[in-house]
Amino acid sequence: MEYSPPPFFKTGPTPLVRLLIFSALSLTLLVADARFNYLTPLRQIAAAIIYPLQRTASAPASIARRIGDFFVTHSSLRADNARLAEENFSNAARLQQLKGLQAENAQLRALVAARERLNVKVLAAEVLYAARDPFTRKIIVDKGLQDEIKAGRAVVDDRGIVGQVTRVYPWLSEVTLITDKGQLVPVQNLRNGLRAVLAGTGNDGVLELRFVPLNADFRNGDELVTSGIDGVYPPGLPVAQVSNVERNAAQLFARITCTPLAGVASHTRVLIVSEPRDVPPRPAEEQRPPRPKKPRKG
Repeated sequence: MEYSPPPFFKTGPTPLVRLLIFSALSLTLLVADARFNYLTPLRQIAAAIIYPLQRTASAPASIARRIGDFFVTHSSLRADNARLAEENFSNAARLQQLKGLQAENAQLRALVAARERLNVKVLAAEVLYAARDPFTRKIIVDKGLQDEIKAGRAVVDDRGIVGQVTRVYPWLSEVTLITDKGQLVPVQNLRNGLRAVLAGTGNDGVLELRFVPLNADFRNGDELVTSGIDGVYPPGLPVAQVSNVERNAAQLFARITCTPLAGVASHTRVLIVSEPRDVPPRPAEEQRPPRPKKPRKG
């Protein structure tokens, strides 16, 4: 082991001198930095040199924090996604209800306007359900004997004739639509005044004019209204529009199909004519005296 003897004479400044020197240097640097900003470039250089070391030292903590944030954010997004999906379904259902209410509101306004146009007393009714027999065109409404509804009353909506009350219960009534096979409506051509009988075909979108001569003036697009000669339907209400006219010389009558104007299968509220029109009674038929019997020859 090598050993070097201590120097014989001590060299260098004393600790007190060092303290004074460094104190003076510190004061000088403080004054120069505070008054003249001489050390700003040095600090910037030192910060640039130390920055990679700072990033390296803080990298593990930053990575751990980001991993934690990732899992927290993923869980939060899944919860938000489920909540938004539930709200979307709820809003979709509310939107459908709103559209239904808007359509019902528009129909009610149209019924009120139609009620003001009619010169007879009407009663609003709600369609509950259709009849069970699939081969008939009938509906059930929520008005019956307690509302003074009688069989034979006309049923209309805001666009025209819907049908006729055919059976009455204490709280319900059965309405036969004009599209039923057994339903007949006396109509009149709005263009030329020709009268005819409109019959149902069993199809909600098709009606037929029966017993019309081949030379009768009916054209495509003619509008048919109630003639009122039967005393059931108020006159002048829209019923149907002529959609097709076929004339065959081999047949006795023309084949004329029509499209109903009223919502016979789409509306949920209708108007029932609660009072018939004031029509004078039919004149009494003259009774002819019976013819005398001729005596038989023996």
